[in-house]
Amino acid sequence: MEVKHAIEQRRSAKMYDVSHRMSEDEIHHLLEYTLLSPTAFNIQHWRFVAVRDPALRAEIRKVSWNQAQVTDASLLLILCMDLKAWDKDPQRYWRNAPQRVQDHMVMGIREYYTGNEQAQRDEGMRSCSLATMNLMLLAKDMGYDSCPMDGFDFDAVARLIRLPADHAICMMVTVGKSMQAPRPRGGQLALDEVFFTDHF
Repeated sequence: MEVKHAIEQRRSAKMYDVSHRMSEDEIHHLLEYTLLSPTAFNIQHWRFVAVRDPALRAEIRKVSWNQAQVTDASLLLILCMDLKAWDKDPQRYWRNAPQRVQDHMVMGIREYYTGNEQAQRDEGMRSCSLATMNLMLLAKDMGYDSCPMDGFDFDAVARLIRLPADHAICMMVTVGKSMQAPRPRGGQLALDEVFFTDHF
């Protein structure tokens, strides 16, 4: 599938075929290519939690406004961000680069993030968001539907998945076979309403 077709056809699915299961190979393929998404300083802040336990999914559904896709989709992923990834052996993010590049990038990481909690969180959100879009487009290319979700109690889900204290949840994503044809788009704003040149 061409990228533009995946973009056109990707819609948020709410009703999934509960009998369908993605194979381990498919899940691995989906995540392997998601990991090619860009991140600032190549820090790769994202952490993916695949919720497989039906009982845990049911608990998460309770704190997600009882949305059916939480339990019914083939795959439920919680996209988390390691807020302190920048400070956890940052040399590893540049291990394949020449030494001078490694030294320069690691110094830049430390200078930018040290003491800057807003930047730590903002970059994590950007990184996870970029990864989520890649994931959903690849899912569409693989014949699957998806739905990004923020309609849940973040603190409750964090407790349920035992989220480390230095992590935060960005969003959840469901992936599977939709049982409903997509509705017409709600109403896209005109390009000239959102696109400007040089200034507003």
